[in-house]
Amino acid sequence: MAFLNPSVVVEKFDLRAGMRIADFGCGSGHFTIEMARLIGRDGVVYALDVQSEALEAVKSRAALARLSNIEIGRADLEAQNSTGLKDNLVDFVLVSNMLFQVENKEAVARECFRILKPGARAAVIDWLPGSFQERLGPPQSARIPKEQAVQLFEAAGLKKARDINVGESHYGLIFIKSPEH
Repeated sequence: MAFLNPSVVVEKFDLRAGMRIADFGCGSGHFTIEMARLIGRDGVVYALDVQSEALEAVKSRAALARLSNIEIGRADLEAQNSTGLKDNLVDFVLVSNMLFQVENKEAVARECFRILKPGARAAVIDWLPGSFQERLGPPQSARIPKEQAVQLFEAAGLKKARDINVGESHYGLIFIKSPEH
């Protein structure tokens, strides 16, 4: 997490106590832990990743931080309904640093839409193509331009609400699910 500061970034998500949050591709849980702290023990963060080792790291970090509001789940986010979460369940989804890693990006966006409550929001954070640190992060050829991410999530039914500043090497986007869905 050399270029992203999760404790600063999550402040821009407008999270509230008691929310239900899904962290897609949670990795070792840097964002999971910060979001769990913000929403308190009445909320829940569903930490979802395809890698078992990453989920074990989240479990350890949650125990060290004495957080009991994190539910760990192994999920291949490219597969339909892989999260195991109900339709219209969560208040917020975070998709951070994972679009460049998946082939079926459309499936990730559709799963995000499916589990969000009407009127709920999602944040997408990923590596900027051409960012100053070529040696860190994914190869330039794997990075997804911001405009492509917007098209991807809008095609799934979400509407771009705003950009958020998350650092020099990444872009941040906030989407909303229409209250009518």
